[in-house]
Amino acid sequence: MQIKQISVFIENKAGRLYDVSKVLTENKINLRALSLAETSDFGILRLIVDKPDDALKILKANEFTVGITNVVAVEVPDQAGGLCSVLAIMDEADINVEYMYAFVEKKSNHAILIFRFDNLEDVVDTLHAKGLKMLSEKEVLSS
Repeated sequence: MQIKQISVFIENKAGRLYDVSKVLTENKINLRALSLAETSDFGILRLIVDKPDDALKILKANEFTVGITNVVAVEVPDQAGGLCSVLAIMDEADINVEYMYAFVEKKSNHAILIFRFDNLEDVVDTLHAKGLKMLSEKEVLSS
């Protein structure tokens, strides 16, 4: 189960994050999760949105440098050790995490961990075999 993530490369200067947010808001694109990583010159804004294909087109039309990447959403109990239990499985299977971020579901006592791996299909099979609950795009967007 993979979900689409939008990556937006933005200059590291005042107002650029607002510009992305404004374009998405004007086009009624709802943010579900985000992560912002920065360097001295630019940032990478990673977004999970309700309409990823539309967001990609809209952001490109507004001259943002943007891409789409598949990621995995893993549900864990929202308690101490939730992340550690997932990382233990990955450590045992020698799985490298390229990056991750998380958010808490509004409807339950679970956290959603968003992961990017270099070999997504194999990792999904491994995590599924270990009993981890991976969410579909629909489940992530409705949480």
